[in-house]
Amino acid sequence: MPTASRPWVPVAALLAMLVSGIFLLADDGCGRGVGRWTGAGMPMMGADPGAGWLSGDGEPVDDLGEARRRAEEFAERLAPGLVVGEVMRFTENYYAELEEPDGTKATEVLVDPASGATQLEFGPARMWNTRYGMMTRSGSSDRLGPEQAQDIAQQWADDRDGLTVEDAEAFPGYYTLHTLRDGRIEGMLSVHDVSGAVWYHGWHGDFEEMSEGP
Repeated sequence: MPTASRPWVPVAALLAMLVSGIFLLADDGCGRGVGRWTGAGMPMMGADPGAGWLSGDGEPVDDLGEARRRAEEFAERLAPGLVVGEVMRFTENYYAELEEPDGTKATEVLVDPASGATQLEFGPARMWNTRYGMMTRSGSSDRLGPEQAQDIAQQWADDRDGLTVEDAEAFPGYYTLHTLRDGRIEGMLSVHDVSGAVWYHGWHGDFEEMSEGP
């Protein structure tokens, strides 16, 4: 897959945005950041799973099963024993959760529907994940619990015209939650498990379908 056009953001600038709690995305007026496969300015970090990227074969990914297989190939190369859990299809990409052998959440990945390229998801999976991302675990032991994260997420959603959130799923360093509109999945967001910062996943487009597991 061509790599010359990959966007990048200096690490120092990304860390500065993280510390300040500010990350700028274009907004469509409904609280949803607007981003394509190129990632709303997020870096793609290399050309192998250890750096967050697995090139595709150029063939379209047509369904959830194919997306799962691409995520499984990425997981096998990222770390021993990782398995693929939930897979979701959006208009802009496929999303998959990777799990540890004991069932705990490991990280989140995206699969390009046009080429099959697979990478660590933009945003929290890269910047907040303390095991597979850029950040190490801080010295603070005062961490938010899942109910606290859900409360914070719902407070954020209350300002977005009727959005609600589902239960918080714990990843290393943060929680991720589905956002709902009229009881249907609309998207997702993450909550940092120390600062409580909220990061909406604005790069997916509209939700289409999902698979809980193989």
